[in-house]
Amino acid sequence: MGRAETEIVWSGSPEKARALLAAVSPDDPDSFEAEIVEVDGAAELRIRVVGEHLKTVRSTVDDLLACLAAAESSLDINDGA
Repeated sequence: MGRAETEIVWSGSPEKARALLAAVSPDDPDSFEAEIVEVDGAAELRIRVVGEHLKTVRSTVDDLLACLAAAESSLDINDGA
């Protein structure tokens, strides 16, 4: 049997990376690994998804991207206020 693996990488401020990580952490934490890596004063939020079936990995990635997009939109609205 094979396995599927993918990584989502978001780049930006360390504060926003921490907020985004907090937003996705409650979302089935056993299905992915996430870390924040400092890179030249900025930060990268790296989320790694591994599964036995491509369908499962895709579903997890779709959920994560939707959650990240909603959280980022909320942060952008708050930054503009």
